[in-house]
This record gives sequence, structure tokens and C-alpha cells, in this order.
Amino acid sequence: MENAEENEAGEVLVKPKILTASERLAAKKRFRTQRRLSTMKNKVLRNAQWATLKKEKRKIKKEGQKQRKKEAEALGDKAPPKQVPRTIENTREADVTTVDQEDEEVTFDITHDEYEAYFSKTYEPKILITSSDNPHSKTIHFIRELTKIFPKSECQWRKRSSVKKMIESAKEKDYTDVVVINEDRRVPNGMLVSHLPDGPTAYFKISNVKLTKDMKYKNIIKEFTTHRPEVILNNFQTRLGQAVSRMLASLFHYDPQFKGRRAVTFHNQRDYIFFRHHRYEFKSQKRAALRELGPRFTLRLKWLQKGTFDTIEGDYEWIIAGKRHEMETSRRRFFL
Repeated sequence: MENAEENEAGEVLVKPKILTASERLAAKKRFRTQRRLSTMKNKVLRNAQWATLKKEKRKIKKEGQKQRKKEAEALGDKAPPKQVPRTIENTREADVTTVDQEDEEVTFDITHDEYEAYFSKTYEPKILITSSDNPHSKTIHFIRELTKIFPKSECQWRKRSSVKKMIESAKEKDYTDVVVINEDRRVPNGMLVSHLPDGPTAYFKISNVKLTKDMKYKNIIKEFTTHRPEVILNNFQTRLGQAVSRMLASLFHYDPQFKGRRAVTFHNQRDYIFFRHHRYEFKSQKRAALRELGPRFTLRLKWLQKGTFDTIEGDYEWIIAGKRHEMETSRRRFFL
């Protein structure tokens, strides 16, 4: 196939297509139309012509798809493989810390970390969830929903106590993790997770918080059960990603109760961790329906620190330096 090439994973990537004279003329015409629209001051006419232009683009794209489908049906088994678009994910830069599942030394280092006792089932997680001082209504509702999601978790308000004091108190009461939810402008915007008694500690930025009551389905709260959920971790490929995924997994009980049909998902995509909470129902032997229970939110790792919370003398394993565009070499480099 002339306009395609294979990457290291064997996927077919599409090259830029060489346009014919008529196609170049049509592209120039669309470009002139777009340029003219950008300078048009009448908003009503501009929107109307822009909608017409988008409609033409969709029509041309659909005709191209139909033509390629006809050619594939005519060629049969000799048809070229399906084109895979070139995306940021499948052109990701290779990372030296990417985990090789067949490397015994790497696997040994990962499995013998601070969470070895959890994954060997020597203790059950017990979580203390708290917030910043004087939390507002959305943060309070968010914390209460987290207590329903994390098995054996308790909510305790700060009452102007420092994080270090709360961690020391949690150690005495045999808590295994402390989760602190911060807020800004009455909206949750940060989550601190500290594993006890010896760390590590991570801080995540929270965005796009949507509570259960804001979901489109009604009476979702009645479907919340006390069954322990399954935990699904997707696309954590590097050593840092493995450390973060093991930290998030240790917040849940290692023995899920499948009878409750609850599933919690942490999906990493471009270093953004998307959280979803579903309840599934089997429609047949091959089909299952998902019903989102909520809440939903997005996490973004800001730093990972050895030991418990200490902003003065703490040893940072990884920290995001300034703004994203200042620390990255390209848009295709990811850390998790």
C-alpha cells in the first residue's frame, strides 16, 4: 500500500496522501472560504456559511469511505489491510522505563515495593478520608461518595489539624492510607494519597468532577451496594505508572465480591487518569450492559514522594516541573 507504513508494533499507519490536481483545487477553495469566514463580521452569516462548509467536508469524507469500502469488497482477500490513523498514542516516544513483563529483574523490583504486604494479602486496607478546612457542599458530597466506593473507609473532618498530625494519628489507629481532598473555588481540585506507615505519598490534580446526583440516570443512589468492587487498571506502562497503579489499587480490598457486579476503572490516557464506577448486568453469554453509578473525575499526577507527607525534607521520586510545555521534549512523550 503506497500511502501506508508499519510501525514497530506492526500497525499500519497512514502517510499523507498525494492529492490530484482537482483535489488540490477543491482544498484551495475550502481554504479560501475558511479565510474569508474568519474575517466576516456578520455572526449569523458566518455561522451559516461555516455550517455549510462543515457539511461539505462530511459529505466528501463519507464518499471517500464508501469508495474505499467498495474497493475492499471487490478485491476480497487481496484487499489492503484496514488503515490505522496516525495518533499520538500509537506514535508515542519510546520510554526507557517502560515495563517489560518478561524481564524478571524488573518484575521483582515492582512486586517487592511498599505494597508487597497488600498484594500478598497480609492485611486489609483501612482508609481515612478527610478534606481541607471548611469544605463546601460539593466537596462534602464528593467525600461521602468516596467513602461508599472505598471499602472500609471512614470520613473525618480536619478541624484545623495539620496533615502531618492527622497522619501520625492515623498510624496509631492502624489506618493503612490517608486521603486528603483539597478544593478551590468551592470545587474539589486536588487529592493527596499517603500510604502508611512508611509511604509513599502522591498528589493528584482533580478535574471534571461529576457527582452521582448529576448523572443522567435516576435513582442511581439506590443501586449503591456494600459489595466490594472489582478494580480495573488500564494502560500503565512505565515504572512510574506501575507505582501509581499499585497505589490506587491498594485503596480497595484485594478480594472483590462479584455478586455485587460493581467495577471501578482507572484508565490512563496521555498521563490523565480517568475514574469510572459502573455496575454491569449480563444480557447474554456474550453481552453485558453497563450502568454508570458515579462519581466520575480525572486525576493528573503532580508529584510522588518517598515516605509520608513532608513538603520540607521529603525526597521526591518524581515531580512535574512547572508547566507541561516547559518539561516535555515533544507532545508524544508520556510518563505513565
